[in-house]
Amino acid sequence: MNDINIDTNNFEPTCFGRKRKSNSDGSVMEVDVHNGIEGTSKNNTVPCSKRVKTRSLSEKKDEIRKVSVPFHRYASLKENWMKIFTPIVEYLELQIRFNLKTRNIEIRTCEQTKNIDNIQKAADFVKAFILGFEVEDALALLRLDDLFVETFEIKDVKNLKGDHLSRAIGRLAGKGGRTKFTIENVTKTRIVLADSKIHILGSFQNIIQARKAICNLILGSPPSKVYGQLRNITSRISERI
Repeated sequence: MNDINIDTNNFEPTCFGRKRKSNSDGSVMEVDVHNGIEGTSKNNTVPCSKRVKTRSLSEKKDEIRKVSVPFHRYASLKENWMKIFTPIVEYLELQIRFNLKTRNIEIRTCEQTKNIDNIQKAADFVKAFILGFEVEDALALLRLDDLFVETFEIKDVKNLKGDHLSRAIGRLAGKGGRTKFTIENVTKTRIVLADSKIHILGSFQNIIQARKAICNLILGSPPSKVYGQLRNITSRISERI
């Protein structure tokens, strides 16, 4: 029998199911024939391929909204908690809780949530209540899509201080809240006077009318003149209808 000479210097171990190609830099390119995975190895060892777990489109993180609650709204929140909790859980199909450590109302989606837009509606509803609106008025934000809340300060209209600021707030409220109620009824809005801040809840056009009347009162117009302007607005609206 003929002797077979084996060159031991160029001998390399082989792996089952892999092809090896040597590069010019001395590294070895390993190709997995079955899986189509390539890798380089300078130590002539088989690389360990790790399987990367990817999340499917259905496995998404829950959306979360947080609403901070000031101290002076704790009592009202506790009293009206079930009125806030029920529509958010049953109607919007969301989860809600009050975190005692962070003093935030936390709202998040769950598996039962069908519409992702509901979480923003719930956050706007809770914010409106925290600003001072009644729960019944704030619930309109859940039923209607064209309602908004606008907030501005008296100093944004005119920089008043001391007694001048107090008189401006008195003109906005009126005797027994008559002026505020009149503006609300005519413009079909809801108004909250929180110190020097003013919050208006309503549609875009109605907010503009209410804001104009409030700005006139802040600038010093007498309530009787503002009432006349509001009557003109109502007469124009009735003519259009």
